[in-house]
Amino acid sequence: MNYVTITIDGIKVTVPENYTVLEAAREAQINIPTLCYLKDVQQIGACRLCLVEIKGARAYQAACVAPISDGMEIYTNTEKLRKVRKINLELILSTHNRECTSCVRSGNCELAALCKEYGVNDYPYDGEKFEYEVDDLSPSLVRDNSKCISCRRCIAACNDVQKIGAIGLSQRGIKTVVGSAFERSIVDAPCVYCGQCILACPVGALKEKDNTADVWAALNDPEKYVVVQPAPAVRATLGEEFGMPMGTSVTGKLATALRRLGFDKVFDTDFGADLTIMEEGTELIQRIQNGGTLPMITSCSPGWIKYCETFFPEFIPNLSSCKSPHEMEGALIKSYFAEKEGIDPKNIYVVSVMPCTSKKYEAARPELSRDGMKDVDAVITVRELARMIKTASIDFVRLPDSDFDSVMGESTGASVIFGTTGGVMEAALRTVYEVVTGKELTDVNLTAVRGLEGIKEAEVDLDGKVVRVAVAHGTANAKALLESIKRGEKQYDFIEIMACPGGCIHGGGTPIVSATERSYVDVRATRAKALYNEDAGKAKRKSHENEEVKKLYAEYLGEIGGHKAHELLHTHYTARKKYN
Repeated sequence: MNYVTITIDGIKVTVPENYTVLEAAREAQINIPTLCYLKDVQQIGACRLCLVEIKGARAYQAACVAPISDGMEIYTNTEKLRKVRKINLELILSTHNRECTSCVRSGNCELAALCKEYGVNDYPYDGEKFEYEVDDLSPSLVRDNSKCISCRRCIAACNDVQKIGAIGLSQRGIKTVVGSAFERSIVDAPCVYCGQCILACPVGALKEKDNTADVWAALNDPEKYVVVQPAPAVRATLGEEFGMPMGTSVTGKLATALRRLGFDKVFDTDFGADLTIMEEGTELIQRIQNGGTLPMITSCSPGWIKYCETFFPEFIPNLSSCKSPHEMEGALIKSYFAEKEGIDPKNIYVVSVMPCTSKKYEAARPELSRDGMKDVDAVITVRELARMIKTASIDFVRLPDSDFDSVMGESTGASVIFGTTGGVMEAALRTVYEVVTGKELTDVNLTAVRGLEGIKEAEVDLDGKVVRVAVAHGTANAKALLESIKRGEKQYDFIEIMACPGGCIHGGGTPIVSATERSYVDVRATRAKALYNEDAGKAKRKSHENEEVKKLYAEYLGEIGGHKAHELLHTHYTARKKYN
């Protein structure tokens, strides 16, 4: 690679010649403000906040798209530039819904942060404001276009990163609006509710459907026995909402905080993940040995399931029939646990804390209910849980550690890594290897399926039987993988797919990271490291070693993959139209 030397604000910087001005500036630790730019998602120069002055150029240039050349002299912080940026912010605010104190992004809004930085204290321009109906018809997402600044980051996340195309621009000029085709609600679009648009939005135009009021009501209802279960990725992300460094594992504090909120039992979805491996691993072995439909594809990610049902229904027979871990656990809480404790399951209210907005949609699926009762009554995201903890005036950072409750609180290292791409595959192979070969797997770190490469492939030797596996994360990579299979270019036995780039640790319900921080920190790798560290620290690292799971089968379910297990832990899927 060739390098060039340029000067930015008097500082000489040597960087790759294919860098933009913005990339070069950040290499030199010089911050240029942005709104429409989002690393690895979009760089279009539309917001005009990253304007810089280049010596010899006739006009200001947008740093996020301006190429560099050797010897270039750039100025990023002149008085004129500061005035231009302030005017641009004031113009954005002229049509913006400024209900900042009641906005879900209050305290974490990129627009508000820039206004404070540039001293925007009043509103000199009064632009035309349009009435927009808030789109809250989906079970997962809410769009409020009165707060939209037309930065298009959500569109890029949906169209370019995920390659779904559920949203786009319509109208022109100041009437430009972001939405679904034909002015439909997002519930009628081919949206999979992955929530990547929420993570991309710099303001409060997009948010998750808030279910905290339902949870508070259940906690305050003396007739309800309220059980909570947090997903693996929650422990690697929740700390960020309280100012803790990214990648801090807060497992013990999480359990304590949930108890202090008033939940009657605090179980762990990691237990459900270990259980999933028992059922899914057995299903894989049976398909391989009995000539079943291959490749078998994991079914833990509801966004991926909806994507498959909508865009690739021909692969529905390939999907594992297993419910996702929290749905399995919800079904068992209302059956196995209810029987053990002598509680009427109709009085049990199950809350799942998830890094995923699509889990809200999943919990509402009619297939995931039994005897008129949903497996899971409410799903809240990591952000919603953080708001509940703050509302309860709980000092999260100073909380002591505690353990999850028994019956469904034990977990292995295999279950923890479910939260990152490749984790389900690695967990499954740890168990499948020992079940098929009868030998101990001494090195459980199956690094071939780890990492953030879009599609990963590996072969596993099961005592002479080679199993071909693949891992994809993000629906764009899923699409590429499935199309290669349809063309006959690839053959696999087992595939893991997660809808979100990086897996659950970058799900639509995780803490929102600003565009500036995303330029410097690899969010997905940092959070994944916390899960791998927790896995490495576990005494047991294979799902079939979980004693509570063994007890469940011995006392209640019987045979792995048997009749009762299928009745409670498995489901089916349905082909869907792209538009209703």
